[in-house]
Amino acid sequence: MKREIEKMRSEELYDFSDPEIDASLRHAKQLCARLQTVSPYDAECRPLLEELIPGIPASASICPPFHCDHGHGIRLGEGAFLNYGCTILDGGWVTIGRNTLIGPNCQLYTPSHPKDHVLRRETKETAYPITIGEDCWLGGGVIVCPGVTIGDRVIVAAGSVVTRDVPSDVLVAGNPAVVKRHL
Repeated sequence: MKREIEKMRSEELYDFSDPEIDASLRHAKQLCARLQTVSPYDAECRPLLEELIPGIPASASICPPFHCDHGHGIRLGEGAFLNYGCTILDGGWVTIGRNTLIGPNCQLYTPSHPKDHVLRRETKETAYPITIGEDCWLGGGVIVCPGVTIGDRVIVAAGSVVTRDVPSDVLVAGNPAVVKRHL
C-alpha cells in the first residue's frame, strides 16, 4: 500500500494531514523561517538552502525570503536563479531548468483541491508537477498553476498567470498567459 507522500508525488489524491507529510511540512517551514533572517551573502544561507533543497547545485541561487512546502520536491538546474520572495508549493515535483531566471515574488503551485465541495472539506488534495525548461525568464509576480510545463528559452511577462503548457521559444503574457510572439 502506498504511503501518502508517495501518492502526493504520483498525482493521486492524498491526505495532507498524514504524519509523514506533516513532519515534512514542519521541517521546511522551520528552515524557511530561519532563511527569512539571512541575506544571500551570510555564511549560514547556503547550508540552510542545502538542507532545505537536497542536491541544489552549487551554481544555483535563491535569494531569501523564500517559502516552500517541502523543499525536497524542488529540482534546480545548474545556474538557476530565484529572486526575492518566491513561493514554491512542491507537493508535486517542481523542476527548474539550467540557467533559468525566476523573478521576484513568483509563485509556483502544484497542489489542487478537489472540485467536489464535500470532498474539499476533507484533508485531501492532489499535486501536479511543474516543469520549467532551460534558459527561461519568468518576470516578477508570475504565477504558474498545477501541472504546467514551460518549454526552453521561454519568457513569461511580469504578472502573468500560466494556466496551461507553453511551447519553447515564445514570449507569453497575460491572465491567462497566451503566446504573444515567437522568439
